This record gives sequence, C-alpha cells and structure tokens, in this order.
Amino acid sequence: MGLRKKRHEDAAAGPAHDWAVELHGVRRQYGRGGSAVHALRGIDLALPRGTFTAVMGPSGSGKSTFLQCAAGLDRPTTGTVRLGGTEITGLSENKLTALRRTRLGFVFQAFNLLPSLTVEQNVLLPMRLAGHRPDRRRAAEVLAQVGLADKARRRPGQLSGGQQQRVAIARALVTRPDVVFADEPTGALDTTTAAEILGLLRQAVDGLGSTVVMVTHDPAAAAWADRVLFLADGSIADRLERASVQQIAARMTALSAPAYAGAAA
Repeated sequence: MGLRKKRHEDAAAGPAHDWAVELHGVRRQYGRGGSAVHALRGIDLALPRGTFTAVMGPSGSGKSTFLQCAAGLDRPTTGTVRLGGTEITGLSENKLTALRRTRLGFVFQAFNLLPSLTVEQNVLLPMRLAGHRPDRRRAAEVLAQVGLADKARRRPGQLSGGQQQRVAIARALVTRPDVVFADEPTGALDTTTAAEILGLLRQAVDGLGSTVVMVTHDPAAAAWADRVLFLADGSIADRLERASVQQIAARMTALSAPAYAGAAA
C-alpha cells in the first residue's frame, strides 16, 4: 500500500501534462432567470493519470452532469475541461466525437451492447466507428484480460449480466483510452458480480495504467477507488483518500441529512 500511496502522491505533484482530467471553473446551468437550474456551480478539479476516482453525492447533487461535462458529452455553460492535456471545451461536435471514440472509454449500468453483434464485434466497435482497421489481436487481448477469451463468438444475449459488463469493460479499454468513464457500472449487478467488475476496473488502473472516473451511489463500490469526491448542490463538498466503506457511508449520510430533513419538513 505504501508504494501505491507514494505513486499517487508523486503523480499529484507532477506537471500539468500528468493530469488526465482537468475542470476549471466549470458551471452548468439549464434554463434562465428564476427557473434556472444550476447543476454545477464552479468545479475546479485535476485528477492524475493512472488513478481511480469515485464520484458520489445525494440525488440532484450534479453527479451525472459532472460526468457528462468531464467526458465531453455536454458542454459547460462557463469554464474549461481538459482531457489528457487537450482542451475540449471549444472543440466542434465532429472533433469531440472523434476524441470520444479514440481517447475515451465508457462503461454504463445498462451495458449498451449491440445484441446483433458478437462479443468480439462489440469490443471492436470503437475502432470501426473511429474509421480504424479493427485489430482482432487487440480484441483478443482485452477479452483475455477480463476473463472472456473463450466468449468472442457469443452474442450478448448468451451471456450473464456480469459477463456483459466485462464485455463493456473490454470495449472501453480496446483503444487504450486516456480515461475510462463509468456511470453506475455495478448498479444492475448482484454483490458478488459487482465486486468482480470493480476488481477489473481496479486492475485496469493498477496493472494497465488506466485512469478511471466512476459515478456511483454505493459506498462499497466507491471504496475500491483511490479517492472519493462528494458533490452537493453542484459543488465539491468533500473528498476522502483511500477511505473505507464505513467512512464513505458516514460522509454520504452527513451530506444527505439536510436534504432529507428538508424533504420531511
């Protein structure tokens, strides 16, 4: 644990190009005037390469908006976002799409696999969409990493939920992305299978040098991360480094209490 801690401390102290994700003064407002919704209220954040960050917060805290802005799926109202040293805020939609296909990986709660394609074809889809020649050797490599080397010819409907999420992780890793964004990746899985999926994300960070940013509501899932960021009312309210499930749950309870009290009133 000491070596891992030192690595993260060294990364945090490194130059700007060592940051995988940077948000500076990011605000996201929907609507105008009195009915405006301030989903993000000035997020300043820099995440080192090769780390695992979990993002938590009460319902309506801005978690989904944070992920969408950080991944270039939504544009901030003000502020800038940089991924792997590239500022994406002002990119055209075509350039943003190309960047997402080649330099970002995505893992969603619903797997988002195409049922008509084989496992191998699903994994190779980011390469095809980016206009690159599909690398079957690379697909076999990432499928082996997630324990599905013998499932390449199967279709998603022939796999369990946990196996489908493993395919989604392989698909996310196939282009060797700068960042993997995971949105509630274990939300549809049982506890045992969820732990296996989180172990794969952890392995991607520790063994492959990937950067993972995961939104979750589950303290047990967040405990796999190097750090946990807590959002409340569109702002970063707190953060914990290498925290236990109990510490994370306690912090979430404290953040949620005012909202629950207001709802009860």
